[in-house]
Amino acid sequence: MLGGTLTRFLADRGWDVLGVDLRPPPSADHSAYRIADVRDAGRLTELFLGADAVVHCASALPSYPAETIRDVIIRGTRGVLTASQRAGVERVVHISSTSVYGLPAMVPTPEDHPREPVDTYGRAKTEAEELAEKVRADGTCVTIVRPKTFLGPGRMGLFAMLFEWAQEGRNFPVLGSGNVRIQMLAISDLVTAIAGVLSAPVEVANDTYNIAAAEFGTLRSDFQAVLDMAGHGKRVVSLPQRPALATLRLLERARLSPVYGRLLHKLTADSYVSVEKARDQLGFAPGSSNVDAITSTYAWWRDAGMATQRNGNTSRDAWRQGALSFAKILF
Repeated sequence: MLGGTLTRFLADRGWDVLGVDLRPPPSADHSAYRIADVRDAGRLTELFLGADAVVHCASALPSYPAETIRDVIIRGTRGVLTASQRAGVERVVHISSTSVYGLPAMVPTPEDHPREPVDTYGRAKTEAEELAEKVRADGTCVTIVRPKTFLGPGRMGLFAMLFEWAQEGRNFPVLGSGNVRIQMLAISDLVTAIAGVLSAPVEVANDTYNIAAAEFGTLRSDFQAVLDMAGHGKRVVSLPQRPALATLRLLERARLSPVYGRLLHKLTADSYVSVEKARDQLGFAPGSSNVDAITSTYAWWRDAGMATQRNGNTSRDAWRQGALSFAKILF
């Protein structure tokens, strides 16, 4: 979803762009694309020849099996970096994640905060960053971008559950009060930041940056904005935190819920990063708040009629709700 959006964004602004993915893009508005696997360094080397820059957006989802997460993220990053070096690419932008911080006690979390991942996904992202840093040390300009959860047209994942319940006129549950501050990001701001990195002087680009919304409230206020937009007069409903967490953990272990472990922690504590470094060095000025990002994504979902089958393979797909699909009758 990020790679396709970025390809269109750059192509619309006159860049010569080649998109590489495991499957064709959902629309035919890319300037060009090729089918390839990021773990295939030989094929990537062929595709990277003559490129001025490579942006590595490919990843596995946190909900994938552990071995797949490690294979796609770590071996895939190694494939991209190896191919970039072999092809003589001078600049690489590696899209990482704020999951490398784990569950930091310091908020807002700066880029120099220790990497303390708490799950397979975060550990794989951390190892991928270490690979990128080695290539940077070898003399290639490598930007590491750590975005918060981003939303926009084309993004569904777990957000499709909120959108579906809102559209059907149901209340929506949160753990505890829901008054934790969870920072998100509009994909329009993320692709603008990536374009800025690609154009920045090497001494600025050759660094690591958090990218996130500057304006954000609470999880309750963000979800309520979607319910208000749906127009059914429904509300965000608080669930007793400890019993709800215990139930969700049991459902996760039984593979009956898409809500994975680290997300459970994120829903119960403040989670936001500092974007001062990106602001000061890249001129990053996000144009959308959390509410802007989530309501515009809901509007796209609603207007495009996206209440379709759930296969959960990518962030462009609605994830399977599992046992939670039966819970909605209570709301």
